[in-house]
Amino acid sequence: MGLFSKLKDAIFGSAEAKEIAPPPPPVPAAAAPAAPAAPAAPAPQPIDVEKVLDYMAEKRGQPNNWRTSIVDLMKLVGMDSSLAARKELAEDLGYTGPLDGSAEMNLWLHKKVMERLAQERV
Repeated sequence: MGLFSKLKDAIFGSAEAKEIAPPPPPVPAAAAPAAPAAPAAPAPQPIDVEKVLDYMAEKRGQPNNWRTSIVDLMKLVGMDSSLAARKELAEDLGYTGPLDGSAEMNLWLHKKVMERLAQERV
């Protein structure tokens, strides 16, 4: 499991995500079927990543800048935010620049993480 998967799971599988997840849509009643069928499982509802992260920050009482800082985002979800961890995350996400912890690398990481979270929010 890559570091991005761990980060995603720390958000989507968090107690906070479960607390604020939208309720599943009601299952429409079918017109009297000839034979009873098993009810279809409701489709999973997308998770509002920013809402979950805001709620996590509020609940933990930690002032942080997760909206622009990869370090703060990783800390917020309880992950190691050291340079070694950020290098691993950068490799996991396909960063091709120098793995030196520069502002360029960190900004790229934050942008890429937020993009991927938006894509995988179910």
